Amino acid sequence: MDNRIHLKNLTLKALESFLLDMDPKPFRAVQVARWLYGRGARSFEEMKNLSKGFRQQLAGKAWISWLELRETQDSPDGTRKFRFILEDGEGIESVLLPERGHWTLCLSTQVGCALGCKFCLTGKRGFVRNLTSAEIIDQILGVRATLPPERRIRNLVFMGMGEPLLNLENLSQALEIIRSPVGLQFSHRHITVSTAGLIPQMEALASLRNFVQIAISLNASTDEQRTELMSVNRKYPLKDLLAACRRLPLAHREKITFEYILIRGLNDSEKDAARVACLLRGIPAKINLIPFNEHSGIPWKHPEEERVKRFRKILMDAGYTAVVRQSKGKDIMAACGQLGGREVPR
Repeated sequence: MDNRIHLKNLTLKALESFLLDMDPKPFRAVQVARWLYGRGARSFEEMKNLSKGFRQQLAGKAWISWLELRETQDSPDGTRKFRFILEDGEGIESVLLPERGHWTLCLSTQVGCALGCKFCLTGKRGFVRNLTSAEIIDQILGVRATLPPERRIRNLVFMGMGEPLLNLENLSQALEIIRSPVGLQFSHRHITVSTAGLIPQMEALASLRNFVQIAISLNASTDEQRTELMSVNRKYPLKDLLAACRRLPLAHREKITFEYILIRGLNDSEKDAARVACLLRGIPAKINLIPFNEHSGIPWKHPEEERVKRFRKILMDAGYTAVVRQSKGKDIMAACGQLGGREVPR
């Protein structure tokens, strides 16, 4: 059995302690962290500013993870989907979305998902396990390694497979490294964590230093609707969820993003739009309207374009920022709610 330390599963403080036991020089942790995260080193031999003896010592006591990239799929709209194989043979998917001059990377936090939201294919598989902090970070490093230097990943969105806040401990550790000057150096303003609305975990996430951006999966204007779509609403109904949103400590001019999947004949009426405007009153809110992405096994349909326009206008007239998000990568099953639709073979 390999008893070596998994370096990327260590917090930066734990990495420092581990290295100090081997070498009393305090700058070793910064050197190693910059190789791991800044340069994406896959072996200790690449760490040329460390002595050969120290590299050999490291190789005897620790190892560096790297995800196996099994498959990439490219859409004509520029979206790329990555299938990664984990150490135990399970698979996850990450999606790279083209923006003007940069990329946004959509990350997974679990294999499968326990929430079973009815519009989402990931939930149909059920929950398998949480990703480790290293597996979360290695998605970023694995995708980054495929890109030319001039096209960098600017934004990270935790909207892939799984409910991020059901893996809060590993997510928080990954975020520490993602935001660190000796880690991946992302600003908290360019990191968004999406949640179905787990109130205690939302509040715990908000208590972290340099709170990330948060997106709430709303998707309904009444408790009856939302419970039909998302069983989590039984535990955290709209009244409690929106009260928690009002308590979140937001910076000046910062807004909470609310994601609303529009499903034909279910939640896309003018009355629904008016109710959403009332529900969010008093919350600094931005609303992303996402027309439902049709897929086999789910009978619902894409909303009519005119209904989407009317829905948005009602929200805009009520003073909200409302944006219609045209999903990218639908043809490769990379759009919202489509990940994990084809299980990765072991």
